[in-house]
Amino acid sequence: MKPKTNVQALRLIVYLTLVALACIALTPMLWLLLAAFKGPDELFAYVFFAPRYTLGNFVALFNHNINFLRCMVNSVFVSCVSVLAQLFFSSLAGFALAKYEFRGKKLVMILMISTLLIPGQILMAPSYELIYRLGLVDSFSGLIIPGAVSVFGIFLFRQALLQVPDELIHAARIDGCSEFRIYWDIMMPVSRPMVGAFCLISFMGAWNNYLWPQIMLHSSERFTLPIALTSLVGLQQQQYGALMAGTLLSVLPVIVLFLLLQKEFVAGLTAGAVKG
Repeated sequence: MKPKTNVQALRLIVYLTLVALACIALTPMLWLLLAAFKGPDELFAYVFFAPRYTLGNFVALFNHNINFLRCMVNSVFVSCVSVLAQLFFSSLAGFALAKYEFRGKKLVMILMISTLLIPGQILMAPSYELIYRLGLVDSFSGLIIPGAVSVFGIFLFRQALLQVPDELIHAARIDGCSEFRIYWDIMMPVSRPMVGAFCLISFMGAWNNYLWPQIMLHSSERFTLPIALTSLVGLQQQQYGALMAGTLLSVLPVIVLFLLLQKEFVAGLTAGAVKG
């Protein structure tokens, strides 16, 4: 009985430690939730709980000269289209690198992985010049096209699809399936956990992207959510309460998406952790 008691005591200590760490990690979120409902006087006077709360911050947010609701719709549109584009091209390229043999395959992989070492800020100037010459400045197309292909996503899908038996593909070819149908009807359903994980990662990257939209977009009706939030705090006015309310609304879609895809997220990252 003594070894069993020791195991239970150790498990209890582990659980209590995890709960304590979770509380520490959620503390900023609790502060943000409470700050979004505090008035201007209570925002800095009380760290967490205030004697009264108000919806004035949300009223000020939606009455701002920049249409916050429009900016949120823009962010949803840009993020969803970016996710679909990256998912399609990354999974298709990952399928080719995992299941096809061609000359220069290893060189392509080396070049792809090497591009991950290049900071994205270095590529912004040539990317902007290219978008400018194409006439796509201040448009959603210019915002989405440069990030339509993700090298990180290609590598993830390659690693996941390496686990799919080649016999499954040979059987599909014998049954008369085209190469694209093999990809769409066989590879994609099999790699569903990786699809969920990559969609979550890609959505967060597009949703939180600030620097490239700040450079690319000039019209306020096309602004995304990060740009709208930065406009709430300027040199002449500081609407910190509205900023907290906008930040709270901006993190809710990411939280909901993570709760929906958390199983696929964990399974997808595990599926990609193979040697290839």
